[in-house]
Amino acid sequence: MTPERSAKITKVLNNRQPGLVVVLENVHDPHNISAVMRTCDAVGVQDVFVLMTIMPRHQKFGKTSAASALGWLTIHQYENTEECMNEVRKRCDKIYATHLGVESVSLYDLQLTNKVALVFGNEHAGVTEECLRYCDGNFIIPQVGMVQSLNISVACAITLYEAFRQRQNEGCYNGTPALQEGEWNKLALEWRMYPEK
Repeated sequence: MTPERSAKITKVLNNRQPGLVVVLENVHDPHNISAVMRTCDAVGVQDVFVLMTIMPRHQKFGKTSAASALGWLTIHQYENTEECMNEVRKRCDKIYATHLGVESVSLYDLQLTNKVALVFGNEHAGVTEECLRYCDGNFIIPQVGMVQSLNISVACAITLYEAFRQRQNEGCYNGTPALQEGEWNKLALEWRMYPEK
């Protein structure tokens, strides 16, 4: 391994945000999941929970948009909402879902610098009522167009970059590792085994 490659792995791991988690519930198109994964890697998300309760588990994710991201993330796949959300709750103090409801708030009113999970639902039906019961609140991305919806991968990217902005302002990307030492070392070992391109 080249010194440059080793230094990049260290830098990336030192900027991972274990307190920022993404949950994808019943997302139909694996290419949407793959696009989300690319954004997750870009902003330092390590853990992505893929919950499939109304359709079969994806056997693999689209390779086109995630070829350089999939291997750098920790993917947790679940088929039971309670099991998935209980595990998410162990990692996060707050869970927010993208959901248009009476009590929904603007994305830009959320505090995203603490331990938080962000839930994104099915392309057509959104987040299920069952999953919403585990959430602390709902948020929307403000829009002024005729069509009040965004592709899930776009919505996720906008949301994660707002989290990135808030966390960057708080100094969360200063190179001080947030991952626990054991997890940091485990990932470093795995990543150093990946072939260089």
